[in-house]
Amino acid sequence: MVLPLLALLLAWQPRYSTRGSAHPDGIRKWYFGRQIAHVMSHYGIGWLERTEREEEEKASLLLQNMQLRPGEVVADIGAGSGYHVVRMAPLVAPGGRVVGVDIQPEMLAYLRQQASQQRLTNVEAVLGSDTSVGLPPNSIDKMLLVDVYHELAYPWEMARSMWQALKPGGRLYLVEYRAEDPEVPIKPLHKMTEQQARTELEAAGFRFVTNVPNLPWQHCLVFEKASTPLSQ
Repeated sequence: MVLPLLALLLAWQPRYSTRGSAHPDGIRKWYFGRQIAHVMSHYGIGWLERTEREEEEKASLLLQNMQLRPGEVVADIGAGSGYHVVRMAPLVAPGGRVVGVDIQPEMLAYLRQQASQQRLTNVEAVLGSDTSVGLPPNSIDKMLLVDVYHELAYPWEMARSMWQALKPGGRLYLVEYRAEDPEVPIKPLHKMTEQQARTELEAAGFRFVTNVPNLPWQHCLVFEKASTPLSQ
């Protein structure tokens, strides 16, 4: 079996590196030349739930991009407050469900509260870890990551875990603020270029499908679970 070139490179050199100087907005760890950003804590729930978020990010348009259908099982990785979870849940009913995954119990508690208040019975909250989404293999139709991938402390391990959790042909929707655009008012370490995202996810076994260029500040990058797994 012939592995992708990037996967071969990862096989013989360290996946992560550290350096003497680091930007204070990130941890002292680099992946494919990108410094990994600090995780937003649950104290940022107010910002996640801000009233102007729809105007700034067009979450409704993002969900249209995902073409959600009744009966699908969708996972929001790094779901945070559940902003997107509660909006996706009605779109996959009846028969479908939305799984919100986060590493902070406080975020999941808020998510559960929101789902309960809105009487959403097809929402599940799952506590993940730094290296795993904590979901069964081949169980997810579509996966969403909104402004979270750049904060993953172990992006390779998490990407492989996401790959395993997706069903064959399942799709991953990666939403990140555009680093190519200096007008996007977000700190540099909390943005990503399309090329950087593709480099990292293709190295983990995903196939790039398209970039849907209709969000105001963010990329909407679509990846698919490749049919042939990597050997590591």
